[in-house]
Amino acid sequence: MHRRFRILLSMSLLAAALPLQAQQRIFIAGDSTASAYPSERAPREGWGMRLQPYLADGWEVRNHAQSGRSARSFIEQGWLEGIAADLRGGDVLLVQFGHNDAKVEDPARYNDPAVDYPRWLMRYVALARERGATPVLVTPVARRKFDGTQLLDTHGPYPRAMRDLAVREGILLVDLNAASMAWLRAMGDAASKPYFMHVPAQRQADDTHFSAAGAQAVACLFAAAWRGVDAAAPVRPVQEEECAQIPTPSLADVSPSVVVNERDIALPQPGPHGGEDMTTAYPFFADATGFDVVFRKRALHPGATIGAHVNDKDEIYYVLSGRGVLTLNGEMRDVGPGDAILTRSGDSHALRQSGDEDLVVFIVFDNASRTSRAP
Repeated sequence: MHRRFRILLSMSLLAAALPLQAQQRIFIAGDSTASAYPSERAPREGWGMRLQPYLADGWEVRNHAQSGRSARSFIEQGWLEGIAADLRGGDVLLVQFGHNDAKVEDPARYNDPAVDYPRWLMRYVALARERGATPVLVTPVARRKFDGTQLLDTHGPYPRAMRDLAVREGILLVDLNAASMAWLRAMGDAASKPYFMHVPAQRQADDTHFSAAGAQAVACLFAAAWRGVDAAAPVRPVQEEECAQIPTPSLADVSPSVVVNERDIALPQPGPHGGEDMTTAYPFFADATGFDVVFRKRALHPGATIGAHVNDKDEIYYVLSGRGVLTLNGEMRDVGPGDAILTRSGDSHALRQSGDEDLVVFIVFDNASRTSRAP
C-alpha cells in the first residue's frame, strides 16, 4: 500500500506539472448588431451575446464588437489592439462590418465599398494570419425593412465586396447577410417584428438591433451558415429550421408602482462603452414595463471611465459627488457636484473619474428617443 501510495502521489505531481490545455477562443470584431449590452439595455442584445451555446466543447467567445464602429473606426479608435494583445495560434477571428461603413456622411466611419472597405478588412485578416489564427469574414446581418411583402436590401454593395475579397484572398466567409435575409423573408413583416427592438412598452421601433430572441436566432443562423461552409467549424450541428423555431416572449403587462433601494440592485460592471476599470451601476426599475423614462445611477471608482461613444439618444448626466473630466464632441472640461450635462443624439462623449473620490452620476434618458443611428 505504501508503494502504491508513492506511485499515485508521483502521478498526481506529474499531472499537476503538465500545462493545462489552453481554451480555444473565438474573437468577434464588429458593430452593435453583434456587441454586448448591460442589463439596463434589455431586451436589446447583440448576436455575439448568444453565440456561446452554439459552440463546440472547449471553445469560448471573446466578444470585442463595439456599437457604431466601421471596419475603419474600429481600428483607428484602438479596438483592434485589444484583440491583438490576446490573439494566438489556433484562435478564430470573426470580422463583421458593413452597417456603418456605408455612412457616407461620416468620414470617420465611411468606407468606399470597392477600395477602402476591402483594404480595411484585410487589416483584420493580416493580424489573424500573422498570429496563426483563422480569419473568418462575416457579411453584415440584414436589417428588417419591408416594402409591403418585399424585403429590401439595405447593405447594397458591401456584402458583395466582402464576398469578392474572400474569393480573391482565399478567406473563409460566412454569408450572414444571405442567411438572415432568407430568414426574414420566410417570416414576413409582422412575424419578424418581435425579433427586433419593436418594444411598445418603451415606444421603440428599431429594425436594426435585436431583442433577446432575435439575437439568439441570428447566432443560430450564423452557426448553421458557418457549419454549412466548413464542416470542421467549431460549432455544434444546427439547422436553419431550428433557428426559425426560436420563440419570442409575450409582451409584459404594465408593471405596478414599486419602491427599491440601491443596495439591493448594485451591480459591479466594467466601464461602459469599452471604458476602463470598474464601476458600480444601479439600474433602477430595469424590469419596469410601460415606463419610458430610464433612471440610472453609476459610481465610477478611481481610474474608471465611460468610454468614448456616439449617442443613440438624448441623455442627461447629473454629477452627485466626486470629480471627473468630460469629453464632449472633442472638447474637454472638468465636472463636479451640481454639474448637469445634456448630450444629444448623434454627439459623442466620454467621462473619466479623477481624484481619490468616486465620481457618482445620475443618468436619465427617454427610451422613446433612442434611434438606430449607431449599429
